Amino acid sequence: MPFSSLTDPIDLARAEAALEKAWAELKPSLPAGSDELERNNLAYIGTSLVPLALDEDDLAQRAVGRYREKT
Repeated sequence: MPFSSLTDPIDLARAEAALEKAWAELKPSLPAGSDELERNNLAYIGTSLVPLALDEDDLAQRAVGRYREKT
C-alpha cells in the first residue's frame, strides 16, 4: 500500500487529495488498461514527496512532474 508509510493523518489526507488531482491530470494521456499500475506508481511517487510539498496542490504538481520524468 503506497500510503502505509504515512503515519500523520494530515499527511495522509494531503497525499490522498493530491493523488486524486494528479491522477485526474495524467489519466487521459495514459494507455488503456494501465490504470491500476500507473495510479499505484503515482501514489508511491506522491508519498515520497509529501515532506517537500507545501499543500496538496503543490504535492499534486510535484508528483505529476516526477511521474513524467520517470516515463
